[in-house]
Amino acid sequence: MIIAVNTQSLLKDKLEGLGSFADEVLSRMVRNHPEHKFVFIFDRPWDPSFIYANNVLPVKTMLPSRHPILWYLRFEHFIPEIISRHKADIFLSTDGYIPLHPTVPTYNVIHDIGFVHNTKSQPYLTNRYYNRYFPQFARNASRLGTVSEYSKADIVKTWGINPDKIDVIYNGVKTVFGPIADSEQQQVREKVSGGCPYFVFVGSLNQRKNVEGMLRAFDIYKEKTGSCHKMVVVGECMWSMSTIDHELEHMRHADDVVFLGRLQPQELARVVASAQALVLVSFLEGFGVPLVEAMNCNVPVITSNCTSIPEVAGNAGLLVNPQSDDEIAAAMERMATDAELRAQLIANAKVQCAKFSWEQSAIDLWNGIERMLNQ
Repeated sequence: MIIAVNTQSLLKDKLEGLGSFADEVLSRMVRNHPEHKFVFIFDRPWDPSFIYANNVLPVKTMLPSRHPILWYLRFEHFIPEIISRHKADIFLSTDGYIPLHPTVPTYNVIHDIGFVHNTKSQPYLTNRYYNRYFPQFARNASRLGTVSEYSKADIVKTWGINPDKIDVIYNGVKTVFGPIADSEQQQVREKVSGGCPYFVFVGSLNQRKNVEGMLRAFDIYKEKTGSCHKMVVVGECMWSMSTIDHELEHMRHADDVVFLGRLQPQELARVVASAQALVLVSFLEGFGVPLVEAMNCNVPVITSNCTSIPEVAGNAGLLVNPQSDDEIAAAMERMATDAELRAQLIANAKVQCAKFSWEQSAIDLWNGIERMLNQ
């Protein structure tokens, strides 16, 4: 069987959530199924590290697709021509984009539809494209995958998709995420926070992550307790920093906020493993990979009580209302002072983390493809 695959999210040293999913799942799928040929369709020159085995044939479309007009050209003109030229039997996309009128059985993974609920989280043209075409991508795909039961229910309710058409394929966690020695933790703290304990946030800096609310809560916590804790923020700004800059200007303890930007996985794992707690109080998550990364590092989590997050965190997280700065601040105080609570959450996390592995994700996606072919 010849499987054409949309691999535009595979960018060297720039793997966001979608890219990490594609990298982890496709690398395993290719090696698990040497009997099949995979045509990887990039939108720019590819890095050799993404050619996982001899059964991968890389090809490139004419133009890079980093704009709604170019997305349209890629999926309505370039990719159908490649599918036809290589006589592909099926098409697989792991980031939600497919041709509007597929000519072969098409499996499409849509991670979440947060853009429907928060139209200000992307630039205007991007949001228009997502809300116009993604419902059609969902309806016209032969079968869908998504990364949580919450996202599945959201797609069903919002777009009227038959739930029997959708598979749940959880994310996994990279093997570099794990506990590190106390001495190494102290070295990281000396480098990152001047030796002080710290909370850590990991994720893209956009509105749905509620970074502004997290910063306000941190300021409340600092003002109330006088603690020496720092707030370490790891991630890149997706669209605009204006609202975050506004919060920083009004914070009394802005000097205790440390922005590290994007980190490569090995360094990110050390920063997470050295934190007292992860703080991820998003308004919406389709999954929330940083939760599992932190839990794998024996780092407890403060996180939201909505969307997919309780499903992923289980009883291994301290759940809060992301709309309440005071509740987030109170959770920070509890996490900083209650060693028994931290120990219980870490113990619970060891059980919860067993549910999530990239090996299982690759198996689940392949099983979904087989269901598509058999239906």
